[in-house]
Amino acid sequence: MELPCTQFSRDHYVGRTLLVFALLWAAALQPAVGQSCRITDLGTLPGGAFSTAYGINSHGDVVGEATTASGASHAFLFDDGVMTDLGTLPGGNFSIAFGINDRGQVVGEANTASGETHAFLFDDGVMTDLGTLPGGHFSIARAINDRGQVVGLSVTASGAAHAFLFDDGVTTDLGTLPGRTSSIAVGINDRGQVVGLSQSKTASGVDHAFLFDDGVMTDLGTLPGGHFSNASGINDRGQVVGQANTASGDTHAFLFDDGVMTDLGTLPLAAPFEPFSQARAINDRGQVVGNSNTGSGARSHAFLFDDGVMVDLGPFPGGIFEIARGINDRGQIVGGLTTASASHAALCTLTR
Repeated sequence: MELPCTQFSRDHYVGRTLLVFALLWAAALQPAVGQSCRITDLGTLPGGAFSTAYGINSHGDVVGEATTASGASHAFLFDDGVMTDLGTLPGGNFSIAFGINDRGQVVGEANTASGETHAFLFDDGVMTDLGTLPGGHFSIARAINDRGQVVGLSVTASGAAHAFLFDDGVTTDLGTLPGRTSSIAVGINDRGQVVGLSQSKTASGVDHAFLFDDGVMTDLGTLPGGHFSNASGINDRGQVVGQANTASGDTHAFLFDDGVMTDLGTLPLAAPFEPFSQARAINDRGQVVGNSNTGSGARSHAFLFDDGVMVDLGPFPGGIFEIARGINDRGQIVGGLTTASASHAALCTLTR
């Protein structure tokens, strides 16, 4: 079976970071392009020690994963101050939620009674196994739009990993870019445009971000002089964000808009930290969030890119907002924070 390579590592499409909690509320004002950032610790499931957030909808409902009292990772929904365990597929023992739409439908991955990992849709209190592409045995769902269309990755009968679209009960193989052998879809907007990454397992293979629209998968290319790119999110205006390397070999966050890929740069950096940034989500206002290395001694800080400026959202009293993975049109950002004693799922609310 052909498994995703480094750029498809579990850190990218499973996102297992080690984040923990006890239901705390911490507030801090962080300058952000004329705004402030109020950090809220989302806590954990009862008895658990770790959690992190991956997605948020326009209502402020947050999804992610958290450990239970037994130490197992379960998908959660945080709504109106309460973190709810979404459970697992029948017979399984773990699950992770990656996306939620404005109808409250949640998608992610969970294992089955046989031990296989399958994409799921959680709707109206029920977790449904979305299965795999024909002949496959592994799948994950990464995003869902307000039309209920789901995208992700599934292993095929040949053992290759391919991006899929689940729509109205039918799972469609989106294929790969020409010359590539694998793909993963990680974002979809309400127009049905899909973004992700396509790659090859050969030594000469090059990983490129793609946009799938109206039945055609298009290569979005790279930053000038670079050879790698990976798309992480798309808004309803068709603007795409992700990461790509530069001519120097450094990896930078990018914004792809109207056919042009723009380097968003990094937060201020000092040796020995390597220049690195990744854009993970964009809202319909064009605000971008992600994470970047810094020169402050922390490996990563969350950032907001707004109106041409990248702002460090990381520092707050007692901890660091390390990574931002989602943002809604209300300026609410979700991700993960760390304190001296724990790592926690977090909600950062931008306020004037």
